[in-house]
Amino acid sequence: PRLLSQFFFADERVTQVVAEINGLDAELDPQQYLVLLNQLHLSQAHLLAILERIMEECIPTQRHSRDYLVKFPEELLVDNLGNHMLFAAECLLAGTFLEVEEADGAQLRPQARNLLCSLELVRTVLREQSLSQPGSYPEPVRAVLVQFDRLFAEFELSYVSSLVAVKSPEEIYRQQEIIVLFCETVERALRLGYLTQEMIDGYEPLLMFTIPRLAIISGLLIYPEGPLSLEQSPEQMSRVFSPFYNLLKKIRDLLRVLSAEELCLLERSLCTAE
Repeated sequence: PRLLSQFFFADERVTQVVAEINGLDAELDPQQYLVLLNQLHLSQAHLLAILERIMEECIPTQRHSRDYLVKFPEELLVDNLGNHMLFAAECLLAGTFLEVEEADGAQLRPQARNLLCSLELVRTVLREQSLSQPGSYPEPVRAVLVQFDRLFAEFELSYVSSLVAVKSPEEIYRQQEIIVLFCETVERALRLGYLTQEMIDGYEPLLMFTIPRLAIISGLLIYPEGPLSLEQSPEQMSRVFSPFYNLLKKIRDLLRVLSAEELCLLERSLCTAE
């Protein structure tokens, strides 16, 4: 049950698969090479998962900040992101630029080298510790874990930043404003009887259409200084709404001529129309 013991056997498995790959002629047996490569990725992912648990147990208050993850596109925030970063570092060190431009790859190579060297040091130190005192984490062990955690985070941020346009602090703030707008829209719709708490608790599918529609009206009329404010330029708006800047202006102009009764009738119809 000890994490260091689990790490030892997971590390043994990685070493075994690497040895099998090194002893195989990929050109003579490409199918077996792909099988072993998949086994390597799985065994590395298992090793990293145990290492993550060890760091949470050993250096919980010394972990490098991962606040930058909120800047990443949601499609990148997957369970195997760490393993993908490790594979990317190995490719960069080998001179293979699978996802990044060659110039970016050249700049990332020193970080990749430092990360992989740090991982090898962590593997060595933890193996030795698992064979001597598997139930404790002396200061030298903590130090190499802190260093690896920092190098991994720095490489992850740099690598992803070279792949995609990470969100700026301004864009993150705009998205938070949209979240607030949607929350206030739901609260107002409940108060006016457009929606019921039962619909929300039951994840009524119609809400996927109803709430955004009501939020547009709320953002244009009820909270005109919020994220849908048309007093700002399209560049200042969230990328969710900026492509529809001119359309939103037309909608706002139409809404302004409605009476209170007509607006209420429109909002109720938006809660039922598909």
